[in-house]
Amino acid sequence: MAFSEFTLDSAVRSLGVSVAEADLFPDLTPVVVPAWLPDWLARGTRLALISEKARSEFIVVPILLAAKELSGGRLAIFSGQRLDVDSARGLTGECDFLLALGPSVPPLRAPIAAVVEAKKNDVEGGLGQCVAQMVAAREFNAATRGPAPVYGCVTTGEAWQFLRLTGDAVELDRRRFYLDNVAGVLGAIAAIVGAAGEA
Repeated sequence: MAFSEFTLDSAVRSLGVSVAEADLFPDLTPVVVPAWLPDWLARGTRLALISEKARSEFIVVPILLAAKELSGGRLAIFSGQRLDVDSARGLTGECDFLLALGPSVPPLRAPIAAVVEAKKNDVEGGLGQCVAQMVAAREFNAATRGPAPVYGCVTTGEAWQFLRLTGDAVELDRRRFYLDNVAGVLGAIAAIVGAAGEA
């Protein structure tokens, strides 16, 4: 088994986590969107209709790059990074994106968030994979970060669903962000970076 094979039900059963809804960002402050991003997304959205890979390249990556810019370079983006933690439990495989604090150069440092690209535009279908990657990140982080929460996000590019893992409790944000609120998406990522910096 690997990350991509997990459903939310199988993640709950085999990884020993619980899932509940929560307000992850109750005091969210939308950020000022970089001037270059709206035009890029307008052009990218038209191209993103072609394939999932196109959505990744033309919508997801620009938003993550904007988040990195807004963090003052504190946010590292690892694309296609393997995270092999425990093959017996299925906590192994390639991650679409892992976010960490520090420079975007190897080796991988303690991830603060896993970003999963939803297959077939199905956010719910990507939740199990995201939970499994968050559990793996928690295990990976244990030696250096201790019990700090790990965040996750499942995105189609157009929709962004955030999660948080604290201990064995997965919290699913009650609010889902969409491209018409990219400031909210960037604000949520900024809040994650801020929380990780305080941990």
